[in-house]
Amino acid sequence: MAVCNTQYYWYDERGKKVKCTAPQYVDFVMSSVQKLVTDEDVFPTKYGREFPSSFEALVKKICRHLFHVLGHIYWAHFKETLALELHGHLNTLYAHFILFTREFSLLDPKETAVMDDLTEVLCSSPGGGGSGDGASGGASGAQNHVKER
Repeated sequence: MAVCNTQYYWYDERGKKVKCTAPQYVDFVMSSVQKLVTDEDVFPTKYGREFPSSFEALVKKICRHLFHVLGHIYWAHFKETLALELHGHLNTLYAHFILFTREFSLLDPKETAVMDDLTEVLCSSPGGGGSGDGASGGASGAQNHVKER
């Protein structure tokens, strides 16, 4: 599983590093995320239940893995998204994902550096003169509309 010159490895439940193909990695990510999201102890749905103390770390891990999958789609399959006319949807998904993870500091900038050029184009103000954080306005740039938490 690679994006540009960056190789990603899966770590199994025992912490063992596993080199795997992109389809295997994506399957591991999606299965892991599905398991976490449906776990009542991690994402409680009942009133009064507490989130675990490890919740933030788990969400950061989910975001990191999903970023790897998105990066792989761009690096290895963007021609296919163009041919299927899905690139607009992919770009919108990516921009919203990046803006969300930035808003809540869920991804390390070193981790996302491999996609900085794309992120700058999709998440900055029109004309490329923005701060790159998506907070500036403009119809063609992605915007962050979060005012307060």
